[in-house]
Amino acid sequence: MFERFTKDARAVVLGAVDHAERTHAHEVTAEHLLLSLLDRKAGRASFALDALGPADLRGSVERALAEARRRGGLSRADADALSGLGIDLSEIVGRVEEAHGAGALAFRRGGGDGERKRRGLLSGHRPFTRDAKDVLTRSLRAAHAHRDRHIGDEHLLLALTVRPGLPAEVLADHGVTYEGLERVLYGAGEAKAG
Repeated sequence: MFERFTKDARAVVLGAVDHAERTHAHEVTAEHLLLSLLDRKAGRASFALDALGPADLRGSVERALAEARRRGGLSRADADALSGLGIDLSEIVGRVEEAHGAGALAFRRGGGDGERKRRGLLSGHRPFTRDAKDVLTRSLRAAHAHRDRHIGDEHLLLALTVRPGLPAEVLADHGVTYEGLERVLYGAGEAKAG
């Protein structure tokens, strides 16, 4: 599938691997893909993000992701669901941090057994999480739905907005939704990314 990616989309995927390596993550996540997209200064995704997001989108998204990591990776929707059951997530986080230190619930994503992780880290290879693979698959579907021959960085961004989870929630909180992206990227009679 990687051969169908444009130069910009390949740069996003490689940038996500770099993010994972810099943070010593065991695997490349959907959040790494999002951060890599935000690093890009050219391309259709960058145009759309500039059109829809606030001026300090990168910094604001990083803060939102850091806060979610502090909550053990739980999204606001997860916190709301727990609240509906009478569980105050912020109280739990506060108690855990009081007992174990700030950021005690922050996690470094990575699944599988420890030996596989060690081999991957030593070889320089970081596997993609199921979520990240799903974003790549959905980007292919987005390109196909628009009859685009290649998968561009805009398709990766579209895929991040339709897949339930933290990246979609954070993007929506910043005004970047699937509907808005469709309007900016493919809308008729409006400014479109070219």
